[in-house]
Amino acid sequence: MEKQEKWWKSAVVYQIYPRSFQDSNGDGIGDIPGIIKRLDYLADLGIDAIWLSPVCRSPQDDNGYDISDYQDIDPMFGNLDDMEHLISEAKKRNIRILMDLVLNHSSDEHRWFQEAKKSRDNPYHDYYVWRDGEEGVLPNDMGSVFGGTAWEWVPELKQYYFHQFSVKQPDLNWENPAVRREIYDMILWWMEKGAGGFRLDVIDQIAKDPDLKITNNGPRLHEFIQELSRETFQKGSLLTVGEAWGADIQRAKQYSNPDGSEFSMVFQFEHMMLDQEPGKEKWDFCPLPFVKLKQNLAKWQTALHGCGWNSLFWNNHDLPRIVSRWGNDKAYRQESAKMLASVLHGMQGTPFIYQGEELGMTNVRFPEIEQYQDIEIRNMYKERLAKGYSREAVMESIYAKGRDNARTPMQWDGSRNAGFTTGTPWMQVNPNYVEINAEKEMDSPDSIYHYYQKLIRLRKENPIFADGSFELLLEEDAHVFAYVRRNEEEELLVLANFTSETVECGLWKKWADSQVLIHNYAEAADGCGAAADRLRPYEAVMLLRKTGRPDSGR
Repeated sequence: MEKQEKWWKSAVVYQIYPRSFQDSNGDGIGDIPGIIKRLDYLADLGIDAIWLSPVCRSPQDDNGYDISDYQDIDPMFGNLDDMEHLISEAKKRNIRILMDLVLNHSSDEHRWFQEAKKSRDNPYHDYYVWRDGEEGVLPNDMGSVFGGTAWEWVPELKQYYFHQFSVKQPDLNWENPAVRREIYDMILWWMEKGAGGFRLDVIDQIAKDPDLKITNNGPRLHEFIQELSRETFQKGSLLTVGEAWGADIQRAKQYSNPDGSEFSMVFQFEHMMLDQEPGKEKWDFCPLPFVKLKQNLAKWQTALHGCGWNSLFWNNHDLPRIVSRWGNDKAYRQESAKMLASVLHGMQGTPFIYQGEELGMTNVRFPEIEQYQDIEIRNMYKERLAKGYSREAVMESIYAKGRDNARTPMQWDGSRNAGFTTGTPWMQVNPNYVEINAEKEMDSPDSIYHYYQKLIRLRKENPIFADGSFELLLEEDAHVFAYVRRNEEEELLVLANFTSETVECGLWKKWADSQVLIHNYAEAADGCGAAADRLRPYEAVMLLRKTGRPDSGR
């Protein structure tokens, strides 16, 4: 849609997981007034928008992804006045607030579901997905993402309802136009309040057909999304991003069509699943196939150029910390965190920074399962022990892939509880907060924080980041990620060593006369750098030059 200003193409988004960001009242849970308190920190970082993980009213069975009232704020985070205050205070700093909407399912405590359970004739009954049956004889063998069956018996109705996630998250019936109208009216209400956009949780699952065992990419999916966009998003200048685990290139082109008929972009996760054993669960992990990672990212960069838009991310609230996952969170934490940032922010798309990523926050290794809060972790722990896995093996899987790695409280300073709360935090702080915290990072000019700050600034100053084409170089190199971006006026080369070894790199010398935009090693070293064509452990550099040069470094 041409009239829609695509401000998000040069924007950087910061994701906040509210319960872990900043507590303002000492109850141990982060809240909206706490976020307001930290807006200047985010403005200094240079971000343009905040994606707020769910803050709507919820019983918190799945950390807010089970909404019981889409038009109210959960009391643990504040109230509607606080939300309106956050939107207005953020706007003063040129920051937009993106709401996280869960439209595939609601909480079983939502008024709609409470009504739906009263009788089959209730007008809200058809807001959800039901099947007739008898107790103990399931409609089919579909399983829930969180373990167990996807069907729950309601004796008073003699029916089962369908839930792809927790039993307290019944799936909404998008086949019912009344459901869709309720959802559109709610979104328009948030737009009136000043929301700058929306992240749509598991949106590719709204067109499910449980009888055919179809969960994502159902036959009416794009029809539903296009209607949603027409009725809501296209009435404003919004950033919209759909979470679509089942997205491939063709679907992503539809989702992010430049005509604005669906979303601005989608979150697809192909690259984040490469260190999972094929055909197995995420807990069955393997070493990162680095060459495949490069090929995968290059595929998305080239396929969507000019006909779609990428979201760029390493982290979110569902993923482990990237510096622990694909970097080196011990000897080279600073270098590898900066390297990973360079690779991501040099590409075309809208970068998403997850809270603490800009500090190089790491995974956590709590010794006891009771220290973990995530429903998925706790269910997996029980299931795998019952299957005969050793406790040690199960804990190693949690340390590597558990969602709580991302959900430990934000590390603001070296004081008690990392400055997150004066009370008892809802989940323990990572013990390394004394060494890794925002106060320390902001005080050090060579910190990861300042590196992110500079990357964000560079993206705003140099159009090539938003409009340049992409070419992967050194495709089969087992150590170096190298690519070049080009527009009509300039070329940008990104070089990154993904290993803890010093490696040969035959490109840097060819670009020796170019401008160094950013470099993650503060000091030069003999035998490394442009002259020697060698990259130190996790070394990364971005080089910019005007076009018209004879060799682009192929």
